[in-house]
Amino acid sequence: MTHPTFTDLGGASVFITGGGSGIGAALTEGFLRQGAKVAFVGRTDASDFVTQMEADTGNRPLFIQCDITDIAALKAAIADSTKAHGPITVLVNNAANDQRHATLDVDEAFWDWSQSINLKAYFFACQAVIPGMKQAGGGAIINFTSISYMMGNTGYPAYTTANSGINGMTRSLAREFGPDEIRVNALAPGWVLTQKQLELWADPEALAAHLERQCLKKHLDPDDIVTPTLFLASDASRMITGQSLAVDGGVVVSG
Repeated sequence: MTHPTFTDLGGASVFITGGGSGIGAALTEGFLRQGAKVAFVGRTDASDFVTQMEADTGNRPLFIQCDITDIAALKAAIADSTKAHGPITVLVNNAANDQRHATLDVDEAFWDWSQSINLKAYFFACQAVIPGMKQAGGGAIINFTSISYMMGNTGYPAYTTANSGINGMTRSLAREFGPDEIRVNALAPGWVLTQKQLELWADPEALAAHLERQCLKKHLDPDDIVTPTLFLASDASRMITGQSLAVDGGVVVSG
């Protein structure tokens, strides 16, 4: 897929959580192709991916190995990115974990683990980049949520709780930091067929049932999420903040 060029993203300092696999890898490549200075974090080594991205785009990202549930390590990674690329002006909170679980099986440890990945890390990443965005005269934060909570899906209640919380956080931060020219939006993908989804949950019956719910009868892949994210990061959306954009082929509707 060819993505449009957003000229203001050239040279922008971008920080992506979970930027080495799945949707995050597509986002990293998308920003690199815009000429942005991209740093990303992930739990597993992404050295090969970094080398491949440099070969494919001519633009080498900065990879910092980090578990985002370790808030001190996440803040340190953001500081390292700032030192390398200047104040972060685009934050993409993408990393998440939608491990399936049943309500009656959830204990406190699992609940805390799920919220630490899917909500807590988002808040503290925002908190860490906002001073630099103020210094830079503004910025854009894109918080990835999901349509799962809008659909009322079962099978991962801790995850859908965090998804809904991301929208509340997004709206509050948009209101608080709008006077600083910091825009904060949420992006809610539908069922994007990453390699993980294909391996764990995308059996033919489930795929057919979900496609039936979509207005557009094509399954989403990670590349479908790139242009909407670039748009929300760029000046093309300069008067859009506090919103949640569903990119799902028309499963849910709002307004």
